[in-house]
Amino acid sequence: MPIVTMDGSQGEGGGQILRTALALSAVTGKPFVIANIRAGRAKPGLMRQHLTAVKAAAAICGAQMEGAAVGSTRLRFEPGALRAGEYAFNIGSAGSTSLVLQTVLLPLALSGGTSRVTLKGGTHNHGAPPFEFLAHAFMPLLRRLGFNADIELRRYGFYPVGGGEVHAEIQPCSPLSPLAIEERGASVSQKGEAIVSNLPFHIAERELARVAERLEWPRPELSARTEKRADGTGNVLLLRLGFENVTEVAIAFGRTGVPAETVADDAVQAVLDYLAGSAPVGGHLADQLLLPMALGAGGRFVTGKPSSHTLTNIQVIRQFLDVHIEAVELDKRSWQLTIAPSS
Repeated sequence: MPIVTMDGSQGEGGGQILRTALALSAVTGKPFVIANIRAGRAKPGLMRQHLTAVKAAAAICGAQMEGAAVGSTRLRFEPGALRAGEYAFNIGSAGSTSLVLQTVLLPLALSGGTSRVTLKGGTHNHGAPPFEFLAHAFMPLLRRLGFNADIELRRYGFYPVGGGEVHAEIQPCSPLSPLAIEERGASVSQKGEAIVSNLPFHIAERELARVAERLEWPRPELSARTEKRADGTGNVLLLRLGFENVTEVAIAFGRTGVPAETVADDAVQAVLDYLAGSAPVGGHLADQLLLPMALGAGGRFVTGKPSSHTLTNIQVIRQFLDVHIEAVELDKRSWQLTIAPSS
C-alpha cells in the first residue's frame, strides 16, 4: 500500500495533524511518514502527550514505528489490524488525556468489538478540550452519528502536576447516520460551575459572582465546589449553554497572579462571542466533528469562519480518505461545512 507522506509544519502545524493521521492510519490501514513534527512550536517534535498518542495508536493496531521518541520530528507509522480490548495509557505528565483519547476512540469504535480504555495524565489543560467539553458537547453528537462510547472522569488532573484519570468504554458502532446541525434550536439549559483544588474556596465564589453579574444567570444555575480527587492546585470555570441541537461549553483556567474576576471575564466573553452570532457549532467543536463525520455517514453543520486548525485538519483527512469536504460562506459570521464520504 502506498505510503502517505506529510509535512507536520503545514497549516496550523500542531499536534492535531499527527493525531488525525494516527487515527486515520489505524482505521484505513494506510502507512504514513510525517516530517517536521510541530516544527513551528517553541519545543518542536514529539512531547510526552504526543508520544503517548503514538504508542496508543500503535497498541490498538499492532503498528510498526520508527522515530517514536520524545523530541523526534519525524515518524514512520505502519499499522496492522485493529483490535478491540482492554488498554491503559499513562502520559506520565499533565499532558492531555482528552487528546490521547481522541486518537484511539474512533478507531476502536470501528474495530468491531468492545474496548475499555484507561488514561492517566491531565484532564483540564490549557489548549486542549477538558473532560466536560467531551462529555457535554462532543459525545452526544458522536452518539447521534452512531458511535457508541461512554466516558467517566475518575480523578482530576490539573497542570502542572497531572495525576488525572479518565475511563472510556467503547462499543461497536450502531448503523452510522449523517449529522445535520444548521441551527441551535431553543435554549434548554445554562449552567456555570467553578472548581478549585487545594486553593481557597472564595476563588470559585468570586468567579461565579462575576458570571452572575455579567450574564445575569440565576444563582441556582451556578455552583462552586472544592475537588478532592486531585493532586496539586487547580481552578477551572465551565459555562455550559444547552440548546435543542447542540451544547456549547466555554472554559477558563485560573492562573497564578490573575484575579478570579479576570478568569471569569475570559469565560463570559467566550459566551458572549458565541451568542453574538447564530452559528450553532463553535470553533473548537467544529474541529472535533470533522473526523467522525468523515469516517461516518457525513452530514453538514453551520459554524463560524473556519480556523487554520480546521482547514489543516481537512487537508489531513483528504490525504487518507476519499471524501468531499466543502466550506461555504453563508454570511459574515456563518459558514456551512459539508462532509460527504464517497462510499
